[in-house]
Order: sequence, then C-alpha cells, then structure tokens
Amino acid sequence: MAVADSPSHPHAGEPVFDLHLGGKMQIVSTAPLEGPEDLSLAYTPGVALVCEAIAADPSMTQHYTWVPNVVAIVSDGTAVLGLGDIGPAAAMPVMEGKAVLFKQFGGVDAVPICLDTTDVEEIIETVARLAPSFGGINLEDISAPRCFEIEDRLKAMLDIPVFHDDQHGTAVVVLAALTNALKLTGRDPGTTRVVISGAGAAGVAVARILLEAGITDLAVTDRKGVLNSLRADLTPVKRALAVDTADRYGRSGTLADALGGADVFIGLSGGTVPEEYVATMAPDSIVFGLANPTPEVHPDVARRHARVVATGRSDFPNQINNVLAFPGIFRGAFDVHATAITEGMKLAAAEALAELVGEELSEEMIIPSPFDPRVGPAVSSAVAEAARRDGVARR
Repeated sequence: MAVADSPSHPHAGEPVFDLHLGGKMQIVSTAPLEGPEDLSLAYTPGVALVCEAIAADPSMTQHYTWVPNVVAIVSDGTAVLGLGDIGPAAAMPVMEGKAVLFKQFGGVDAVPICLDTTDVEEIIETVARLAPSFGGINLEDISAPRCFEIEDRLKAMLDIPVFHDDQHGTAVVVLAALTNALKLTGRDPGTTRVVISGAGAAGVAVARILLEAGITDLAVTDRKGVLNSLRADLTPVKRALAVDTADRYGRSGTLADALGGADVFIGLSGGTVPEEYVATMAPDSIVFGLANPTPEVHPDVARRHARVVATGRSDFPNQINNVLAFPGIFRGAFDVHATAITEGMKLAAAEALAELVGEELSEEMIIPSPFDPRVGPAVSSAVAEAARRDGVARR
C-alpha cells in the first residue's frame, strides 16, 4: 500500500489533512492509450514526426505541446501566506492549491515548483532555464524586496508572461473592490485619500495600481511610519514609492497620523490597528483589512466606524481573493499568446471584475464571488483585448 493510501497517516481523521493526503493534483492524459496503434501515435514512432516539425520551426510548440497552456508556479517558500519563511518543502501544499485553482477557474494547467534556494541569481537562472517548458511564469510567495528584482529581470529576459501574484493579483482585486466602494460612497478617485499599511510585495503593487487608476493622495506605511523621502532608512523600492505617494502631499508621521481624516484604509501588513485610529477616519470610510487569518481591523470593529468593510477571509462579506484575478489573467494572456502582462491588462482585469457586480452593488457586495461563473470569462476577455491594444498579443 502506498503511503498516500495509508489509513494511519499521522493526522488521520482531521478533515484538512485527509483532503491533502497524497497531494491535491495529478497528471491526466488527453490522448487515448488503448492499444498498439494509440501507442504508436502518442509515443514512438509517431512522436518523432512532431519533434522534427518543432525542431524545424520552434513556433510549432504552440500547436503540438501543452506548453502554451501551462504555467510554472515558482516559489522559494520565503513568504508563504501569513506563515513567513517556512521553506520550499512546506510551501508545496500552497503551490499545489494554486495549481488546482488555475485549472478550476481558468482552465489553465499549472505545475508547482518549489526551489531549494533563496539566492536571487540562482532563482533567476533556474526559472530562465525552465522557461521553454512553460507558457507563463507565476512567481509565488517570494519575500520582498527580492521578489521585485526577480520579477523585473525575468520579465526583461523572457518572451512569456511573468507575474508575481502576491503583488499583482492582490492589486487587481483590491482595485476592483475599491472602485465599487468609491462608487457606493460617492467618492472620486482624484480626491480620495488612501492609507496603505504594509510596504511589502502586496503593499507596493497595490499602491502602484491605485496610482495608475487615478488615486494620487496616497500614503504607504511600514513599521516605522509613513514612507517619505525625509527618512534615511528606505530601500530603493520604498524610496521610489515615497516620491510618488506621500511626498506629493507632504505626508509623514505614524500610521495614526496618516489615518486621521483618511477615506480609505487598506491593510496588507498583519498586526492590529487600534479602534481609536479607525475612529478618526472620514465619515463613510472604507476599511479593507486583508491580513489572513486575522485582519488588521476585525470586521465587527470596522463596521462601527466604516461604511464599507472587506477582508481576505471567506467567512465575511467582500472577500478580496486573488483567485478572482490570476486564472482569468493567464487565460486571457494565453488566448492571444501574449508575450507579457502589461499594466493595461491588469487595469482591464480590475475593471471587468468591478463591472460584474452591477446592480447588486451594496455594502455587502462590492466584489463578485470566486464561484460566480462569469468571473473567469469576463477577466480573460478583458485581458485579451487589452493585450491586443498594448501590442503584446501574437494572435
């Protein structure tokens, strides 16, 4: 009996462990293998004809292999969920889960790859060498600031989409939810004041996409307060963000200082924001506490002061869940054989998500459910169209 089939595994009887027994995915053949003729077509000698055709014209791999429909999910296990640096082996259940979500919600095949290195150069070299086997690269759970350099350099090296979901998937869904929250509260992006707690991968990406969407009065905070150029302790990424955010309006000080009179709080840092801070925000405020499993502001507390509340959890309304974005984004990119995922494609995905809510818009519904069957097709269609507009589509 295989280990995976054993009824006496260490956590037998615990539903979560029982579900994960033997892993959550498998490879399934799409070709019949019922007899010698099938075998001769799927493997030798027939497969040699396909190999020769691809050798003569490498673009044929787009037609006669699974490459254009498969994503590599690459992690080094340094920033897994809210667990932190737990290593590549412990990261695998999350990567398997991501692969299952790609398939279920986007019809995209995915292979989880956990690397036993945290060295930037080694990660980049490894992914670049693996790239011919994949139509896209989804970087996952790689800690900041290394994740920024890894993504940027791979994007420059490869002619396939490279996407760090912790950054951009989060940013897309946050923008979609915020678009509807602003509509609900009668706010204009150009005059809305936003505070983001957390200057890691997600915080930086959310700030950047909000700037792209027209929000200019934006302060990003880390453990030492608001990012601004007066601080001497900023990394290059944080310093560049400070110039484009708090510096514009002379924002400085602590998180408490930033929240006074703010319209929107977006938590991407963990920790706890005291209720008295939230109470100083503007009337009809918007609070997104996205840390999992414990939001920065518990929804029950947030609702005492805010009109619109969202979390990253599935047991409260308005779940900001990346699964709303990444399957459809890759599906749309693959449908047009895109060479990259552009800012325009991300903005299009967010707009498509926001529009799906339609007449159901309310304080309890600012973002569609991941199980809404319209989500994947709407996002993929919008992304494909944006890829054509942005000149990265190959068909």
